[in-house]
Amino acid sequence: MKPKAIIIGATSGIGRALAQVLADNGYYVGITGRRVKLLEELRASRPDSYLAEFMDLSEPEQARAIFNAMVEKMDGVDLVIVNSGTGKRNEELDWSMDQTIIAVNVSGCVAIANAAMHVFFRQGHGHLVGISSIAALRGSRYVPTYPASKAFLSTYLEGLRHKVRHKKRAITITDIQPGFVDTAMAQGDYVFWRAPVDKAARQIYQAICKKKKRAYITRRWRLIAWIQKTLPDFLYHKI
Repeated sequence: MKPKAIIIGATSGIGRALAQVLADNGYYVGITGRRVKLLEELRASRPDSYLAEFMDLSEPEQARAIFNAMVEKMDGVDLVIVNSGTGKRNEELDWSMDQTIIAVNVSGCVAIANAAMHVFFRQGHGHLVGISSIAALRGSRYVPTYPASKAFLSTYLEGLRHKVRHKKRAITITDIQPGFVDTAMAQGDYVFWRAPVDKAARQIYQAICKKKKRAYITRRWRLIAWIQKTLPDFLYHKI
């Protein structure tokens, strides 16, 4: 039997590339997102490899119902990748922008991760992957809510990892922390080391296969992570 995966946020960017990598490696993949036309285009490219469903993480209860229905259609799931996320510069502290980021990156992502864990506990196995960000490591004056939302996700994943170890369950939790990847979100003069999407997807798949607890994408961002963690506040505030 084919291994089965569900990707939350597969219409474009990293999620779409991951769906293609997984299908290339023998997975049957459930793909979700808000842009149905893009999902259907991907599904039509390999009908035997994809199940496509509309999902909007800003509506968490509806998203959970759709997720659970997909699991039932697929007769279980081995791998769940929570990839959806949003974030724009918000130097004026626009509350509506903050609300959107929190709704999707925190409430929506946790709603699906929570549902996935219940499935995995029932099955007795599974692998949950959260696409966080290198931004999770420090705050940002340009968009304070986005790094905070990604830090929440990383810490939540760590808590789930602690839980499954305590319960001695065969469930893997992986936190993927990408740097800049060539997507619509990674634009601007401040962007550097921007990785091609297909390269990022391949490295994420390798981290999944190795069942890593954390991976920086691409690997050179491990250096930036170290700098972020060790840089004194007085220097960070001058940057």
